[in-house]
Amino acid sequence: MRVRLITSASALALMLGAQAAMADGHGGPLKVGVLATLEGTYTTLGEDGVRGLRTALAQAGNKAGAREVELVIQSTDTSPDSAVRGARKLVEQDGVEIVLGPLSGSEGIAIRDYSKTQPGVTFINGISGAMETTYVTPSENFFRFNTDGAQWSVGLGDYVFNEKGWETVATVGEDYSFVYTQVMGFVTDFCQAGGEVTERLWVPLGTKDFGSIIAALPDDVDAIYLGLGGGDAVNFLNQYQQAGGDANLIGGSIMVDGTVLNSKGDAKNALIGTPSSGPQADTWDDPDWQAYVKAYQDTFPPEERFPSPSLLATGYYNATSAMLQCMDEVGGDLSDGQAAFRGCLAGLELSAPNGKITLDENRQAVGANFVSEVVELDDGTLATQMVKKVDGVNQTLGLEKAAFDAIGLPSRETPACQGSY
Repeated sequence: MRVRLITSASALALMLGAQAAMADGHGGPLKVGVLATLEGTYTTLGEDGVRGLRTALAQAGNKAGAREVELVIQSTDTSPDSAVRGARKLVEQDGVEIVLGPLSGSEGIAIRDYSKTQPGVTFINGISGAMETTYVTPSENFFRFNTDGAQWSVGLGDYVFNEKGWETVATVGEDYSFVYTQVMGFVTDFCQAGGEVTERLWVPLGTKDFGSIIAALPDDVDAIYLGLGGGDAVNFLNQYQQAGGDANLIGGSIMVDGTVLNSKGDAKNALIGTPSSGPQADTWDDPDWQAYVKAYQDTFPPEERFPSPSLLATGYYNATSAMLQCMDEVGGDLSDGQAAFRGCLAGLELSAPNGKITLDENRQAVGANFVSEVVELDDGTLATQMVKKVDGVNQTLGLEKAAFDAIGLPSRETPACQGSY
């Protein structure tokens, strides 16, 4: 009996010591919460985001700073309410130490605000791209290693005006913060080049019937810019083709992403030759990019992935890579309010597969942007092919801060189309 008591006491001491170490942020599994849109019109985007995250974890042997990574994945549906509910569950019930995500623009703004109420948790954005998330009242414990939607448009307007000769454009976009940001970047670039945006049409997320929008499209413009993604993009393309539409198209970043280009049906073939821009180009021949594509392909069987990672996968991959690199640097130690870990993130120069990424004073990514065109590959699949790379794109799009601020925050009508800003 005495031996049992000593053994039990020793076991209790070891257990309490382990618990204390975990509570102090030193040891035990690293509990990471993930927010991804696994419901609604962006479901396919969220699924590939998670694949990108898992690719990075697989490369690291599922360890961060020698700690086993324990994932808790929480589904959202693009709405701010769903994102906050998910984050509250992850932080307040599941007890995660780090949150990766979210995916959609308005979700990101909501999570930025929620992060301010949870100073003991670090939030690393997944791929949400609304400008305001980091530009307006940024949060000290929210980090974004992806450029935003406006940064994703840099170079596209100049390209379609000067190389394609398209001088007038109308836009169609989903009526929420990310697409406002995306259109802002395009309009700023296009109008500075000399172009004119004649009309801006908006549709709710999750639109099924685009008949009235297609009927309203002007026929006196050189091209139509499409700021749609996921199920909305596929529905529009199917209905536009059925209606006999044949206008020149310009794609927003998620309009020509792999989540659309690899969708079922032939309507997506209408996108062949469509210029677009964003944080990657599928067929880029850079060795680091090609190694990443192979890692993604090797992590999942062909029937469970796209031929090449989407920009959603790349965003979550980069966010996870930043987390892993800094966890290794601090030896898995998240004590002292995660101060050393956050200091690493803020000063990190991430050698990402889509180019070098650094963070500005708002913990917002500065990185490369790729102008591309949709091409059909030898195997019949569609992909984006780079025609131009713009390095070092910052959040003010190369403008002085005062000039950028004078444009106003992105909205349905902002920015105005003018020749200089």
